[in-house]
Amino acid sequence: MEANKILQADVLDILFENRNKEYGAYELRRQYNKRMITALLATLAAIIIIFAVSFLAGQLEDTSTAAIEIRDVELVNIVEEEQKPEPPPPPPPKQEPPPKVEMTKFTPPKIVRDEEVKKEDIPPEVKKLEATKIDVVSQEGIKDMGIATPVIDEGKAVVVAPVDNTNYDQTFTKVEVEASFKGGEGAWRNYLTRNLNASAPIDNGANPGQYTVVVQFIVDKEGNISEVSSLTKHGYGMEDEAMRVIRRGPQWVPAIQNGRKVKAYRKQPITFVVTEG
Repeated sequence: MEANKILQADVLDILFENRNKEYGAYELRRQYNKRMITALLATLAAIIIIFAVSFLAGQLEDTSTAAIEIRDVELVNIVEEEQKPEPPPPPPPKQEPPPKVEMTKFTPPKIVRDEEVKKEDIPPEVKKLEATKIDVVSQEGIKDMGIATPVIDEGKAVVVAPVDNTNYDQTFTKVEVEASFKGGEGAWRNYLTRNLNASAPIDNGANPGQYTVVVQFIVDKEGNISEVSSLTKHGYGMEDEAMRVIRRGPQWVPAIQNGRKVKAYRKQPITFVVTEG
């Protein structure tokens, strides 16, 4: 390169003097700054587009939030058919007083003179005493022909234990000791809270509000849960979610009636709360 052109020439022209500029390296270095600026602008544009898409998607999504509220388990209040009271037992028959039996006054023997003997102190003949009782006073009545004197009940009757006709294989709605969850009501609520999907109503398009689901189930004599059903029909997957979790629950302590383990109904209210975010 001529000396008078060096000061005005580009650095690349100086480096590639007398070299093959068509090889490609010369052109790559010459366009380096332009490519870097283009790459930075493209990257910045991509970042802006990603943020814009995320923002718009967030605006379009449902911003509702959900929660659940667990109440204490309750005994099922099933309306039973009204039973007519049993008629009172008939009064006991009136006991007739025992018939008066003829009695003859006993006169102890005395040795006195004949003129001193009183008429009422004269003992009766032996034949007359065969059909009468000897007592301290004389009394008219029926002849004593071996009649047994009836015993009058003076309120000292023997108490007989009532017969227990209870069917212990039925499912009880009222019991002396209700079925309970092992660990208590607090442990049962913790189990439901951990396993219930609070977002079930949102996933199924429920509007904001409170939805109380009531699930009925039976605890059998072994403490197993069976016959799980819903007493409400709010929909949006809430009843199905509540029944799913209760069916999978661990064993309970059975109910007790008259000292025996029995099957008993229980019901569990669960409130799903859907709020606007």
